[in-house]
Amino acid sequence: MLRTGATYLKGLNDGRIVYLGKELVDDVTTHPAFAGGAQTIARIFDAKIAQAEDLAFEEGGEQYSAYYLIPKNREDLAKRSTAHKKIADISFGLLGRSPDHVSSFVTGMSMRPEALEHGDRDYPNNLVKYYRHLRETDAYVVYAVLPPQAARNPEFYQQKNLPVPTLQVVDEDSAGITMSGMKMLATGAAFADEIWIGNLVPLASNQIKQAITCAVPCNAKGLSLWSRQALSDSNKPETDAPLSRHFDESDCMIMCDEVKVPWERVFVHNEPDLSRNIYITTPSHTFGNHQSNVRFLAKMELLVGIASRVTKATGAFEVPAVKEVLGRLAAFEATLGGMIHGQIQAAEDWPGNGLVCFNRRYMYAALNWCTENHSAIIDLVRELCGGGVFQMPASVDVLDDLELKEKFEAYFQTPQADALERMKLFRLAWDLVGSEFAGRHQQYEKFYAGPPFVIRNHSFREAPWDYFHDVVDRALGPVDK
Repeated sequence: MLRTGATYLKGLNDGRIVYLGKELVDDVTTHPAFAGGAQTIARIFDAKIAQAEDLAFEEGGEQYSAYYLIPKNREDLAKRSTAHKKIADISFGLLGRSPDHVSSFVTGMSMRPEALEHGDRDYPNNLVKYYRHLRETDAYVVYAVLPPQAARNPEFYQQKNLPVPTLQVVDEDSAGITMSGMKMLATGAAFADEIWIGNLVPLASNQIKQAITCAVPCNAKGLSLWSRQALSDSNKPETDAPLSRHFDESDCMIMCDEVKVPWERVFVHNEPDLSRNIYITTPSHTFGNHQSNVRFLAKMELLVGIASRVTKATGAFEVPAVKEVLGRLAAFEATLGGMIHGQIQAAEDWPGNGLVCFNRRYMYAALNWCTENHSAIIDLVRELCGGGVFQMPASVDVLDDLELKEKFEAYFQTPQADALERMKLFRLAWDLVGSEFAGRHQQYEKFYAGPPFVIRNHSFREAPWDYFHDVVDRALGPVDK
């Protein structure tokens, strides 16, 4: 069932351990580094109630978030996609791990739970029960699915008699498993209810203890979240940080010190190959990254809109060369929109049993397009901004001084905009293309779905090579006359 934003915020005071440097954050809902992000997530929960027609579905007399809908036709896929877009619009596509992301991974996986069959425990049933738990509690789950970079050289730690830092199982008994170590990178974990821990990259055959896929609450005993540098400060005036103030979702390293996980929350154990394959042998990876495609589209709309508004503010909008750049940006946005809609129109009857999936090849093509083009798009917007982003005072607090206010309003206005309107626009542009918050997004968009070679390998795997080769064979053969 759906829960309100107030209920969500109340649940964040659950005893979770979040470190910001050496500071133990008492309450992420009020701390200036996290409050803006928490409030934004709360708005998403409220939106699902206010816009239930688009953001929820009904089953058995109960309403559930639309991203838990298991699709049986194109209409269901379209409903999921629409819900992703409306959620992404709330943050202008700046929340990569909004509540609909990892939930979509779990939903897609639950469409083919038999893919998790191994060992002597009922892992498929564990997964189905977990999907139902998330759906019924309207939980916000994020994931940590990569080993820390330092763990790539285990010999270094062995020589020093230190534990290899990557998270792994250190004990198990009839109640469950115990795990210790680090996992990266739990974007949004400071605001989430639960963390899905797994492996999105292949494991070697000898990494059996690291081949654990499970789910834990964010306040699990022995679990702590180590946040990167905060890019948000809710104490800043709105004009000075219009995006980072609300949409810094935080990225956390997960530190586990003998965290116990009951068997019913374990989904893969001691199976290195299966630990990764569960995402690609089920609709899981496709569902989660369709959401990523849609989220990027919302961000593209903001980028194109800012580019146009900035050129209007500077008077450059009518310059033919500027129109050409704006037209190119508009074409980029339309290209992505077409690729997203194509994933629905060319839906696949997969994994079977009357269920359907977004077109996998088109999804991976869009994913590749986003990661390859984001930096170039940002550069185009930066060029259109020119030096205008540096001409503004350090803070809007100049308006608090009557003498400075008078000079600011007189000298910083243009024929196209008054001083404050112009400052707001350029602050918005800078927070998207040049601030520390923007820098985080530059790095994030390059790697949020993995390194570029990993993304391209997905396209390689899904490509119909036999068909392509047949095309060549037909071209090599005699032409019918």
